[in-house]
Amino acid sequence: MIVDVDWDRCEGHGICAEQAPEVFSLDDEGELHHAYDGADVPDELVPGARSAVSVCPVAALRERA
Repeated sequence: MIVDVDWDRCEGHGICAEQAPEVFSLDDEGELHHAYDGADVPDELVPGARSAVSVCPVAALRERA
């Protein structure tokens, strides 16, 4: 599974980091960091990543088919 981030849409709410802290994090300025940007999320982290995609309040995350 690959998660794409619409960087222009992301507002740094951090809900994704709460759902999948091994995949997403926010820095001190509130900027999102995606540990697997452009790469497959490891199988054991997929449930959290899918949850993060589904709860993003601005739909900045999308699972790539």
